[in-house]
Amino acid sequence: MDQNFICPKCKGYLNVEESIVLSTGTRTGVKGLIHFSPEIGNYTIKKNANFLIKGGEKYNFFCPLCQTKLASEIHDNLSHIIMIDKDKNEYQILFSKIAGEKSTYKIVGESFEIFGDQQSNYVDFINLSLGK
Repeated sequence: MDQNFICPKCKGYLNVEESIVLSTGTRTGVKGLIHFSPEIGNYTIKKNANFLIKGGEKYNFFCPLCQTKLASEIHDNLSHIIMIDKDKNEYQILFSKIAGEKSTYKIVGESFEIFGDQQSNYVDFINLSLGK
């Protein structure tokens, strides 16, 4: 893997082999680990078969190392982690907390790339946060 994903708080590594590992929980209190693809725009996940995720429901994600809530300050429906590429460039990665909503943003400085079928859902909020 040419990039690493880290927690914004503890700076711990969140990726193992070909997965980004985060913890989450349901409204009923059931907790589980989710494995995301490190390829931005690939929305494939792996999870325990008994950990049920309901489409359209909001899930908070946490660092599995320090348990910090990986919340974005830009919008309540977005989570935040950091990506560092092979050249040591650092990017802010924001992604939707809504199950089934494909919205991901890769931000560096005042520019960003958008990914996913619902990529336009939070663009205005990101533009406002970047002063555009």
